[in-house]
Amino acid sequence: MNYVIRLAASFLAVVIVLTLHEFAHAFVAVKCGDPTPKWNGRLTLNPLRHFDLVGLICFALVGFGWAKPVPINPNNFKKYRTGMALTASAGVVVNFLTALLVYPLYFWVAYSLSGVLTSFAYQFLYTFLGLIGAYSLSFCVFNLLPFYPLDGFRIVDALSKRRGKVYRFLRQYGHYILLFLIAESFLCDIFVRLGVSQMSYLDLLGWVMYFATNIVGWPISALWSAIFGWPIYSFWGSFPW
Repeated sequence: MNYVIRLAASFLAVVIVLTLHEFAHAFVAVKCGDPTPKWNGRLTLNPLRHFDLVGLICFALVGFGWAKPVPINPNNFKKYRTGMALTASAGVVVNFLTALLVYPLYFWVAYSLSGVLTSFAYQFLYTFLGLIGAYSLSFCVFNLLPFYPLDGFRIVDALSKRRGKVYRFLRQYGHYILLFLIAESFLCDIFVRLGVSQMSYLDLLGWVMYFATNIVGWPISALWSAIFGWPIYSFWGSFPW
């Protein structure tokens, strides 16, 4: 039952995180003068318009993945480089803000609703909110990696005038590098589940997740701790029960 609860919570959390991320790209692109996302039906909160099947499967397996890139025509931007940079960074900014806003709900559920809700409802809600926060942060950090088609590459593309060998390599092979990283993380997870705990040290994306939830997420927990006097905990798995 615990596995079913986590699977359902994970799927719904992925739906929310990916949808908000892609909607942010579309919204900012339109505001910067490019109607292409709207013409292609991407200026919507309907998750079915944003999913990439392979990216969704990868997200479900290891907590990292991608959605269908929002089509844009940068020539329509009022200011080319500004529009490119704002559009490329919109998704990760919204992911960080999502984690910021969901944290107090996560903390409140963890500390206030234990014993109030049924065991099933409490576990689902606690897991669901924790994964929204963790996935938002991991998606934020993951998308800043400079591999095509991630946002990090698009930010580099917007800010860089040079198109050298490194740029061409990242664009041509970025997708394969991402698939390798996800496959490597998945295999490491399998070995850890089989009892080879040392493999966790080789999980490259696992270190990215740690960095996302414990380093990037630290200002979020510190802020709410300063406001309400709460202990500082990171998202998902950090509460003492």
